[in-house]
Amino acid sequence: MKRSLTAFHSWKALKAHYRTMRRQHLRDLFVGDPLRGRRFARQAAGLYVDFSKHRITEETLRLLVSLAHESGLRERIRAMFRGDRINVTEDRAALHVALRAPNDHTFYVDGVNVVPSVHDVLRKMASFSRRLRSGSWKGHTGKPVRNVVNIGIGGSDLGPLMAYEALRYYSDRRLRFRFVSNVDGADFTEAVLDLDPEETLVIVSSKTFTTLETMTNAQTARRWILSRLRDERAIARHFVAVSTNREEVVRFGIDPSNMFEFWDWVGGRYSMDSAIGLSTMLAIGEEHFSRMLGGFHAMDEHFRRAPFDRNLPVIMGLLTVWYTNFFGAETMAILPYCQYLKRFPAYLQQLVMESNGKSVTLDGAKATYATSPVIWGEPGTNGQHSFYQLLHQGTRLVPCDFIGFCQPLNDLTDHHDILMANLFAQSEALAFGKTAAEIRAEGTPSWLVPHRTFDGNRPSTVILADRLTPETLGSLVALYEHSVFTQSVIWRINPFDQWGVELGKVLAKRIGDELKGEGRVRSRHDSSTVELIRHYRKHRVREER
Repeated sequence: MKRSLTAFHSWKALKAHYRTMRRQHLRDLFVGDPLRGRRFARQAAGLYVDFSKHRITEETLRLLVSLAHESGLRERIRAMFRGDRINVTEDRAALHVALRAPNDHTFYVDGVNVVPSVHDVLRKMASFSRRLRSGSWKGHTGKPVRNVVNIGIGGSDLGPLMAYEALRYYSDRRLRFRFVSNVDGADFTEAVLDLDPEETLVIVSSKTFTTLETMTNAQTARRWILSRLRDERAIARHFVAVSTNREEVVRFGIDPSNMFEFWDWVGGRYSMDSAIGLSTMLAIGEEHFSRMLGGFHAMDEHFRRAPFDRNLPVIMGLLTVWYTNFFGAETMAILPYCQYLKRFPAYLQQLVMESNGKSVTLDGAKATYATSPVIWGEPGTNGQHSFYQLLHQGTRLVPCDFIGFCQPLNDLTDHHDILMANLFAQSEALAFGKTAAEIRAEGTPSWLVPHRTFDGNRPSTVILADRLTPETLGSLVALYEHSVFTQSVIWRINPFDQWGVELGKVLAKRIGDELKGEGRVRSRHDSSTVELIRHYRKHRVREER
């Protein structure tokens, strides 16, 4: 049996080191090291990461790196890039890095180089993208497509939606994009309310083509198209599929030549650079999509090869372990100072919490330590007028990631300087705060001093890039992907399955059938669920159709 994580020499050393560091203030660490801001910063793949405002020293970093080595991180990285079946509970590889590999690279799954297949799909996506963007792809009545509706859920929605919003500056504004994921009828209704079915293409993204929420919305979209066009042959001109289930795609009425493949070694939340990103390519074009893949690949290679003390994803992952397991931090804020990244925190919620929100280790034992933090956030400066009060003066320690860009995409007078001044100011204020003595020196009445005192010593990372480009977005997403993987290796959990979502799905199917019925509610439910079903059935009024 493998030793428990908490029995590692490096873990015990970190525990002892924490007892010293918990009393250290960032004010003193910066005073003691005038070069700290330079010493604790790294650059790679177009990103500059400053982690100097963390409650660490060189010794902390050394011990965290030792923990990574003792946990076997280097070998786990090699195993992932080799295509080993590291997703052990589903007996699959987790080879999303192959999705952005140049066509002269090799990545093997079960002895087969998958890179040629990846590039076959990319070429097929590019060909379709050129036809649609040029107007040569026509709908059933001969009109060109002006609207694209992406239907998916989870990674089939969060990734494409985030990427579309992030790269909207580069998108073809002649096309309108809508994203439908929620099975709540309001989502579909509002998405298509102002669209003409004759000018609309629907992308149905579902690996199995049986996902309940996605296929419910897809069938509604089918009825919506046919209500105007009244010809089953129209489906082949107004629907394409991203799936692996050819039989179900054909049964739906979609031409199988318009089915874009992906593979079981790609997890949904790691799939935005696969065919799941078809809507992204339609929006920004094949050249920009290729540049995004280049950013992913640059960070992949950095993660694969850089020493751990210079490795951005490793350092960020280890810092998360440091605060989660030693300081007891339960949440982490993602704060992009960029309106285009407004959906990035939501994207990371799935990436981080669905990956590492586990309490069972790879060997089936119960974890005796905390795992994934809760991820949340909003773009700055909006969040400053919302929840920053808690970050600065609340009772909880919330490590923060600030993300910003040196050059704006929309340079309006002094907007960007004000935006970035706020980013830097918030990071500085969180770290150093404001002492009672400083408050009193300003002439503040004694009774008000405690209310205006900021303790500081609240950690943050600042991630900067020159400009939000497709390459930058790829690098940024890969940075967090590999940070999540680093955490999973330390915690000995599988970041590539998501069994926790299955039970609710099974129960929802059973309850859904009962909501439609009129007979007795099954007694195997608890009394609360039984009464809720009865109340719903009593008050549900169905519209006549």
